[in-house]
Amino acid sequence: MKFDLHTHHFRCGHADGNIQDYIEAGIKAGLGVIGISDHTPYFAHPVEQAFPHIAMGKSELAAYVNEVLSLKKEYAGVIDVLLGIESDFFPESAPLYQKTLETYPFDYVIGSVHNLGGVSIFNKGRWKKLGSKEQMDVKTEYYHLISKSAKSGMFQILGHIDAMKGNYPAFADIQVPASVDECLRTIADCGVAIEINTSGKTKLSGGWYPSDAILERALHFGVDVTFGSDAHKPSRVADELDAVAERLKDIGFTQWVYYKQRQKVTVAL
Repeated sequence: MKFDLHTHHFRCGHADGNIQDYIEAGIKAGLGVIGISDHTPYFAHPVEQAFPHIAMGKSELAAYVNEVLSLKKEYAGVIDVLLGIESDFFPESAPLYQKTLETYPFDYVIGSVHNLGGVSIFNKGRWKKLGSKEQMDVKTEYYHLISKSAKSGMFQILGHIDAMKGNYPAFADIQVPASVDECLRTIADCGVAIEINTSGKTKLSGGWYPSDAILERALHFGVDVTFGSDAHKPSRVADELDAVAERLKDIGFTQWVYYKQRQKVTVAL
């Protein structure tokens, strides 16, 4: 069974195509399951659509859900369409996000840290003039925030857990192994999966999120893994899926998971 749980579409303002385009791309790629997981609105922001080029407006959420559910019925027996969503994790507004998301029948919610200390994780400028100790502090706080997201109970999947390297490849060389291990141990204890996300190739770092080194530690701690292309255009659906499966087997994984009605489904690699 092949699946891809991380796809976007036009509503987020920085992706191409409509939902049906991604479903058709999934069929073409031989998927049995495709998850639609566009970005949540900024629920805690006072305006309707705080960042039009990052996430949908609040009033679009119901239409998004209804469209996915309609397409799920339309494609039944052809491909299993799952209703997902990718939610930012802001600790100060987590209760609002959780309450809002629980009112919809999501098959799964991906929790992603895109912002640390009020600055995007992809902002190269945040690293300017930071010494090695300050860099270590930033990376430690990043993994502390990911740990908090795992403990929140809001998510089935954590998105791209080393994506801070995306536009700053040197991030991977900042040594805070104890923080990474503690984060992975927490994720395992909370029963949350991490995704192998192939969108790193669209950033300066290239490659996948997370690194092989992190995946090896994830296996050691018993963390579940899943797959998401993080496609922002239909042509990237299932991108490098087979290569990821082979790499996971080389590392020592024997299975990966997806979620339906918030329940884990295990698939052999």
